[in-house]
Amino acid sequence: MKLDARIRVITSIAFSISVIGLILILNISLSNKGLETNHTLKNLSPSLDFIFGTDSMGRDMFVRTIKGLNFSLFVGIIGAVIGVTIAIILGIISAVGNKKIDKLIMWFVDMFIGMPHMIFMILISFAVGKGAKGVIIATAITHWPALTRVIRNEVYNIKNSEYIILSKNMGKGRWFIVQKHILPMIFPQIFIGFVLLFPHVILHEASMTFLGFGLSAQKPSIGIILSEAAKHISLGNWWLVVLPGIALILLVKCFDNIGESLRILNNPQTRYL
Repeated sequence: MKLDARIRVITSIAFSISVIGLILILNISLSNKGLETNHTLKNLSPSLDFIFGTDSMGRDMFVRTIKGLNFSLFVGIIGAVIGVTIAIILGIISAVGNKKIDKLIMWFVDMFIGMPHMIFMILISFAVGKGAKGVIIATAITHWPALTRVIRNEVYNIKNSEYIILSKNMGKGRWFIVQKHILPMIFPQIFIGFVLLFPHVILHEASMTFLGFGLSAQKPSIGIILSEAAKHISLGNWWLVVLPGIALILLVKCFDNIGESLRILNNPQTRYL
């Protein structure tokens, strides 16, 4: 990768991180007063006083959108951490275990990938009691299969390297080899996979809450905001859908951009193009 191209990639990462950081700062600085109903301010179009306008109950849509994005980030980080943890454990066990264990785990991965994703998450959410807990658990335990396969292939490719064979000949156990040799080698793939899980978890959280299988209507969530707005879009209140929708797309794109940029920088075939 030429210097100017690398600078563009790094600049893109910095911009995405800045947007995410701005959302977190705004969430802390904005009070919850904008979430209170005020029928004297209902259905106001975007203005200097209300950047995203107000909804049918007079609530500030900008405050609701920021609070909703913050909840999406919260769900995203928990879902990504749990998903990556499951993927690491199963991926390494599959690669370093015997063939029967490898076939069993890969069958498990194929089964999860083959299931209708949204229906599976809705069933899990119902099983654990819906609400925020249901959304978090459902998104967390359904986003590990693809990364598990990536980690398994990476470990499979390096487990017969000379330094690992030498470590085995020196009497080192499997856990020592995994901890000291394998995990440091695959950490870049794990971190990139962790970042790339964010947009998937966030979009699925928004989809579940949009369909009404997640949070209560009082909880700020992008899915709930868009679901409520769909009932009023025919009245011409376009800002209730367009602006929160753009904000959600921007957040998802930021995480996707960070993950893809890190993947490009980490790949020797594209790093020096």
